Amino acid sequence: MPAAEWRVARLATRRRTAVTRAQVETISGRALGLFGLVFGAQTVPLALEQSAALIEGAGAALMAVLYGSLVAVAVASIAKLAVRGAAFAFAALYVLALLAWPFLVADPAALVGQTPWLYYICTVATTAAVVALPAPVATGYTLIVPTIYGVIRLLPAGGAVDPLLAVLNSMYAIILGVVVLIIVVMLRQAAESVDTAQEAALQRYDLAARQHATENERVKVDALVHDSVLTTLLSAAAAESPEEQDLAARMARDAVKRLDEAGAAGPRALDRVGLPVLVRRLRAALTTFSAPFTVRVVNAGGVELPVEAVEALYSATVQAMVNSMQHADEPGRSTRRELRIRGVRTGGAVIEVADNGVGFARDEVPEERLGLRVSIEERMANAGGAAEIASRPGHGTLVTVSWPSDAEGVGA
Repeated sequence: MPAAEWRVARLATRRRTAVTRAQVETISGRALGLFGLVFGAQTVPLALEQSAALIEGAGAALMAVLYGSLVAVAVASIAKLAVRGAAFAFAALYVLALLAWPFLVADPAALVGQTPWLYYICTVATTAAVVALPAPVATGYTLIVPTIYGVIRLLPAGGAVDPLLAVLNSMYAIILGVVVLIIVVMLRQAAESVDTAQEAALQRYDLAARQHATENERVKVDALVHDSVLTTLLSAAAAESPEEQDLAARMARDAVKRLDEAGAAGPRALDRVGLPVLVRRLRAALTTFSAPFTVRVVNAGGVELPVEAVEALYSATVQAMVNSMQHADEPGRSTRRELRIRGVRTGGAVIEVADNGVGFARDEVPEERLGLRVSIEERMANAGGAAEIASRPGHGTLVTVSWPSDAEGVGA
């Protein structure tokens, strides 16, 4: 195996075995969903028992809200859809349930010496905060929520326990929450470092792969020119009889056909890149723009695209966003912009750049304006993808780019 191809194969193997930020988020979400169900199931008998001490219907309502949100987290983690939203909802509902607990207890004497069942899912709530919120906010949640529980434990509604026991309960919950927080944050930081190194390596590999493919193509064309074109020219120059001229003509047609086939094949980068890499590159590009975009990403995990497709999608998307910033704004009116990225099965992607700006009539765009025709439509077509531009004056613009050209969502 040539040295260049060996390096390519080695890099591809390393990329497949690396742990990415997307994988860390998937694992964290699924662990939250699984252990949330387990911890929640363990508290059901105690929750049913303590419901008798609450205002009529309050126990059933609390159980429905918290257990229902735990099930929602588990379903979202399995489907890999809106995991952070479901985790945030549970974390918020848990705080509300904790604050409402003293007001929902109708018979405090029945709870003296008992531990409110909410305590046993406190770690689930702090883990949900870690999954859903930035690290500083999650840290505050991890410290404050168990402290609130400790205060409740001092009240008759919380069991009226000794202050030392209340402090110990709070500290135990805080320690568990902090351990989970540290583990998840460290995994995220490590994965981000891997992602950054992977992206830089892929960019270097893309350049090397293209150079390697171009060199192979040059050698191939040189051989073709020598074996077919030069032979045809020499035969044509020496042809005198009609039979020789007819033979030279057939050789010329064959040489042209072979040149066309070689040109159509063209060099291709062989490696595939995860869609989250493209998402990070687009987010990085957004940091350099003067106008904000709302970013929505769906089903990016597990989707891999050829390097050539990633480059085309990135360039076309950036051009569409630049066009929106340059032409969509209307004096005296704010413009909303969105970047929507969606994975299609395991090998396709659809990206939409939308705004509610002034819009335009496509047939009125001058031919010398190349931003739409060349930078978006032709770039995607050359890479085997597709682009669709929908706009009307006063109704905003929607640019949809996809790879491959038959990916779901284009034209929908």
